[in-house]
Amino acid sequence: MPFLENVTRGRGIPRERLEGVAEHYLHFGGVSPINGINRALIEQIEHELADRDMALPVYFGNRNWEPFVEDAVARMRDDGVRRAAVFTTSAWGGYSGCTQYQEDIARARAAVGTDAPELVKLRQYFDHPLLIEMFAESVAEAAATLPEELRAEARLVFTAHSIPLRAASQCGPNLYERQVGYASALVAAAAGYADYDQVWQSRSGPPQVPWLEPDVGDHLSTLAAAGTRAVVACPIGFVADHIEVVWDLDNELREQADAAGIALARATTPNAQRRFARLVVDLIDELRTGAEPVRARIPAPVPGFGCTVNGAVCTPDCVVRRPERPTADAGR
Repeated sequence: MPFLENVTRGRGIPRERLEGVAEHYLHFGGVSPINGINRALIEQIEHELADRDMALPVYFGNRNWEPFVEDAVARMRDDGVRRAAVFTTSAWGGYSGCTQYQEDIARARAAVGTDAPELVKLRQYFDHPLLIEMFAESVAEAAATLPEELRAEARLVFTAHSIPLRAASQCGPNLYERQVGYASALVAAAAGYADYDQVWQSRSGPPQVPWLEPDVGDHLSTLAAAGTRAVVACPIGFVADHIEVVWDLDNELREQADAAGIALARATTPNAQRRFARLVVDLIDELRTGAEPVRARIPAPVPGFGCTVNGAVCTPDCVVRRPERPTADAGR
């Protein structure tokens, strides 16, 4: 509950809703899988850095639970770090996927004080070839687990975390929605699917507030009514198998699929694959050398996605709310 209270602070989520979500975590030892996955990824990043003879220390900080990002930045300062690249476990633009992390960086630096290191957020990587490759392979592996007679007719469904419609254009017209759609198109093409569906999941908040739709559960009902017998669900919006994946999809959606007589296969996310670590270090190389970002392409790419390589905000209207930084006279 303390973690969920941190996540939802200021959003007016009813206590009973938080208690319901907390029950999901109790099925996994009462903790989120995220920290364990991140630590495993950090180990892979350290191996990748060593293999490239890049002598860079790696620090770990969270927004909503220990280890907190403020503590990580304080350790950096104490270790003499003056400039650091920030990799976020979100591939996307938009407020939740990008701007909020920029605010975390600004808040952490303000908390540490005037001698805090410079922190440069690495670019969004929703179209990085390695991310597309990992998801495309996981789609193929998931499809291979379906009954053989159903594989050819299985419907590919991409799902990502829904957001309120009022937030959808905060960092550019439908930026997050377009980036998710573009990444889905890239993965579908790489996995050999000419047709697929894009849906959303894990919405919260008052029912009268409109969010991105259709919901994955509602869409599964529509597919069942149309006679669909098999579905491959790809959680394209998530880089790790955390609660919204292992509970919302692996439990709730699977129960719904079983009741409807649909064979459901869920593709894995990148988690702590070595290729994910390679992606991280590739982004650092882009920042260090000023090289052009490496991007996957489809025959008719849609322009205007995301940040530049130096971590600039998505559009001129996407302004990071930066806390006031203390001066030396503030005694911090």
